[in-house]
Amino acid sequence: MIALFNRLLDRPDLGRLLLRVAFGGMMLFHGIHKLIYGISGIIGMVVQHGMPAFVGYGVFLGEILVPILFILGILVRPAALIFCATMLFAWLITEPGMIFTLTKVGGWGFEIIAVYLFAGLAIAFLGCGRYSVMSNPNWR
Repeated sequence: MIALFNRLLDRPDLGRLLLRVAFGGMMLFHGIHKLIYGISGIIGMVVQHGMPAFVGYGVFLGEILVPILFILGILVRPAALIFCATMLFAWLITEPGMIFTLTKVGGWGFEIIAVYLFAGLAIAFLGCGRYSVMSNPNWR
């Protein structure tokens, strides 16, 4: 019985697709929000940390381009590394001290960023799988 159950759920390419689409889709909402409402807050945080303002525009790379690449299955591993870098950057310019805090409901203060960061690492290690708009595996 358990062998049958395991065989039915042994779909690693489908798992990769679900991971890519779920995290790409959720991050894309963040990017769309910034397209609609602007990134002046991001620019302010970047400048406050002594970096040039143009660095703030990298948010569009990490929150729009990368999620689209995830969803389509294009250059997934390099995109995943950019995704991870985006999460680390978001953590460093917002609340670096939140890594040592708990939320009001007992969650880790760094939890949301950590979930995205570790999902990005998982995607980088797993790769695209066979579900992609690209037929050439080198572009997946």
